[in-house]
Amino acid sequence: MQRIVAGIETIEQHLEAVRQTPEVYRPPCCPHCGLKILWPHGHYERKADRRAGQVSLNPVPICRYCCSGCRRTCSRLPACIAPRRWYDWSVQQDALKRRLNELPDGYGGHRSPPDRRTAGRWWDWLRERRLLFEFHLRSRYAELGRAAHFGAFWRRVFESMGLAQAMALLDQQMSVP
Repeated sequence: MQRIVAGIETIEQHLEAVRQTPEVYRPPCCPHCGLKILWPHGHYERKADRRAGQVSLNPVPICRYCCSGCRRTCSRLPACIAPRRWYDWSVQQDALKRRLNELPDGYGGHRSPPDRRTAGRWWDWLRERRLLFEFHLRSRYAELGRAAHFGAFWRRVFESMGLAQAMALLDQQMSVP
C-alpha cells in the first residue's frame, strides 16, 4: 500500500486537504485484506510541526479509514510527514546533507534538532537501502545520472527533488520504512 500521498509538501497544505478534500487520503484498498471498501473512521493526531520561529500547528490530524471486510484501520500520510519518524523529511534531509558534505552536526534552524545518534541512524538507514533506492530512482529519473559514488547521487537527489519527494516516489514501488 502506498502510505505516502505525494504532492502535499507542507503541513498547511495537509490541513487544507483534510478540511476540503479528505478523500485524497483514502487508500485504494485495504492493506490487510485487499478489499476496496474503506470508510472514514475519524483521525489520530501527530506532533509533526517542529519548525522554529513559527506558530505551531500541532496536533496535526491524520485521517483514518476502516475496512468494511476485516474491520482493521489504516491511514496515509502527506509527503511532508515521514512515516514512523519523529522528524519530518526536511529535517532528515538537512542532517543527511550535513553528513554528505562532512559538516559538523548543527541545528539547521529547527526547533528540536536531532541528536547526532539519530542522524547517524538515518545515515545508516540510507546506506543500507542505497542500492534499492538508487535503482528505483535512477530507473525513473535518468537525470540523476550514473554516479557510482553514494554522496554524489544523494546530492543530486536533494538538489533536484528533495528527500520528501524521493521517498514519496519510492513508496509507490515499495514500503518505505
